[in-house]
Amino acid sequence: MAPKLLLTGVTGYIGGDAFYALRKAHPELEYTLLVRSAERVKLVREQYPETTGIRIVYPDSSRDGSSLNDLLEDEASKADIIVHTAESADDVPSANAIVKGLKRGAANRSAENPAFWIHLCGTGLLQWYDSSHKRYGQPPLPSDKYDDVADIDKITSLPDEAYHRDVDKIVLAVNAELGGKAKTAIVSPATIYGTGRGPVNRKSMQVPDLARFTLQQGYAPVVGTGKVEWDNVYIFDVSELFVALVDAALDPARSADPEVFGPHGYFFATNATHVWGQVAAQVVAEAVRQGYLKEAVEKMVTSDEIPYKTLATNSKGIATRARKHLGWEPKGSSLSENIAEIVDVEAKHLGLKKVP
Repeated sequence: MAPKLLLTGVTGYIGGDAFYALRKAHPELEYTLLVRSAERVKLVREQYPETTGIRIVYPDSSRDGSSLNDLLEDEASKADIIVHTAESADDVPSANAIVKGLKRGAANRSAENPAFWIHLCGTGLLQWYDSSHKRYGQPPLPSDKYDDVADIDKITSLPDEAYHRDVDKIVLAVNAELGGKAKTAIVSPATIYGTGRGPVNRKSMQVPDLARFTLQQGYAPVVGTGKVEWDNVYIFDVSELFVALVDAALDPARSADPEVFGPHGYFFATNATHVWGQVAAQVVAEAVRQGYLKEAVEKMVTSDEIPYKTLATNSKGIATRARKHLGWEPKGSSLSENIAEIVDVEAKHLGLKKVP
């Protein structure tokens, strides 16, 4: 019998692209896609009309009254591999539902045949120091950098005020609570860019939102010194990391590696680094080049005036683990190479006309 993989978030940006890559790499798996409504089932079926190997489920109150998390718990109890991407980083109830499902399924598991939970987080948790100390718009401190191998103990014990930390703790605890009958891996991408290949949402948020703000307001927002740094990664490369982890889960030799699955299984998905002030300048310059703005204006703003706090606080994660233990190597084009497309897409979405 083919292994069963449960995926949440197929209509989202990351989950949709991850499923595209997983289906291509592993057509032999039995996929269950959990979505929120019958309407979303229709959207997914437009791209994946085949019924063999792809089962789509959603909460149907007219059928049994189950909530989304009731259904998630039930499906998690039957899955060999769970890939959770649907608002996963901050949704405590869905994380608890998966834990309940894994506990139900543990009766049919052993340490030699565990279930695997691949969980999507994000490097926003590395903003914790700047956020706690209100270091808005400042360049990163040397201590802001976290290597996911050398600093794994620090990463898995960050203060509770760190973004996503409450859910991370739930995920990480599974490894001890279930006595090896379930193992986890956490994937934490930085700023993601590029057009996705999923059935519904195909664009990211951070840089497109910056572009939309710039186009609407007529200037590029710069917080403080403008030297806040983040890492970035192309969407296809994030999906390849999910594929690499599923490959490892299906390989008994690698699935037993505690550096891949377990408390140390924490993977940053980062490739290059950008400075938000420079990205803002590139975006407004591109808006002028494409004819949507007359001049490239940069304006100093406070952290309360920008679309995302990501523009105001640093996130610096070094993706050593995926390269060392999974052979992952990002291949996507750079963020700078994608800015023209991002500006064009946002301008068309807003229905903007070029200035005379």
